[in-house]
Amino acid sequence: MKVSVTYAEAKQQVVVDTEVDEGATVEQAINKSGILKKFGGLDLSALKTGIYGKLAPLTQVLAAGDRVELYRPALGKPPKKSAAAAKEEAAAEEEAA
Repeated sequence: MKVSVTYAEAKQQVVVDTEVDEGATVEQAINKSGILKKFGGLDLSALKTGIYGKLAPLTQVLAAGDRVELYRPALGKPPKKSAAAAKEEAAAEEEAA
């Protein structure tokens, strides 16, 4: 059956159509597609995966026509503020106003 495997970076996006056996998993499709080799240094254990925008484990069995997506970690994501820090910031903004 035919599935697609996709991965994107800022300057390069790749979609690879791949033939896999019935009952193939997300991980098997990724490995068969060769996409990890195209982007040297990708560590599959460090990436999240999904099917059509919904997170899916590497063990998820695929259906014909599925699009497997590799999600890279977000860069520059600000750390979450604690509730106490958010209250202090709000109080400081009120005092400044």
